[in-house]
Amino acid sequence: MTRGLLTRMPGVAIALVLLIAVFSLANPNFATLSNLQNILIQSTILLLLALPMTLIIMTEGLDLSMGAVLTLASIALAITAIATGSIALAVAAALAVGLGFGLLNGVLVAALDIPPFIATLGTLGIAQGLSLVATDGQSVVGIPRGLQQVYGGAFAGVPIPIIIGVLAFAAFFVLLYRTRFGSYIFALGGNREALKLAGVPDRTVLIATYAVGGAMAGFAALLMTARMNSAHPTAGIGLEFDAIAAVAVGGTSFERGNGWLTGTLLGVLVVGVLRNGLNLMAVPSSAQVAGIGALVIAALLIDGLRSRP
Repeated sequence: MTRGLLTRMPGVAIALVLLIAVFSLANPNFATLSNLQNILIQSTILLLLALPMTLIIMTEGLDLSMGAVLTLASIALAITAIATGSIALAVAAALAVGLGFGLLNGVLVAALDIPPFIATLGTLGIAQGLSLVATDGQSVVGIPRGLQQVYGGAFAGVPIPIIIGVLAFAAFFVLLYRTRFGSYIFALGGNREALKLAGVPDRTVLIATYAVGGAMAGFAALLMTARMNSAHPTAGIGLEFDAIAAVAVGGTSFERGNGWLTGTLLGVLVVGVLRNGLNLMAVPSSAQVAGIGALVIAALLIDGLRSRP
């Protein structure tokens, strides 16, 4: 296991160091304390998606709907908050939307044996369509001030999004490495037949894994809505690409149940640094997507070269 961690670490670590060095030289505003803090804050939403995406990919699955579900959950959260004035009810609505789609994805993949790519592509379309119908293509504005403070506030001098990110990483670390559920996830991608022979309901575990992903997308809607001070029907579209990229750059394999949460964290930082640096250089968002794709290929090539005898 230690050898596996070492062979995965260099690619993402080297990419992170190189990006920080390049952007620090290209723009003097990049390496400032305030900007580095901004990168951490802005990366929190992606981290909340990438952590469960790691678990899903470890099962040899994929969730293309995560960004669209995040968007729909954000809309549900904003509408509920405006209608009731209750942040608790708004968060509950967002979690319900996310969990519902996560369970649907899990049932389609585990119970109906639909390939994950096809199943989640379908639910992506459903979530995106519902978002447009619910808002008529317009932003939902006027959310309560208390909700806005979730993203902009701080506790003991530490920004709340960073605290949420640390707690989320700690929770997933315990879940994956310290619980039976985590060992089942490793087995789903590594040796599912052994899991079945042990009497573990593998389909139930797989459904639960997708449900966790959906619930986290619902929870991430809290930060995204607070960050934007509104909800928009296309706000989260494409974030699933960033999440998959972060997981891939971080060293999680799409086969054999190989996953590394610390690598995912580093992958999230790599994507966050890349987007922030390109924003400072006024690079269009379309070109940033191409940059992230090139980054994934580069990181995998580095790992491939280092793993050669």
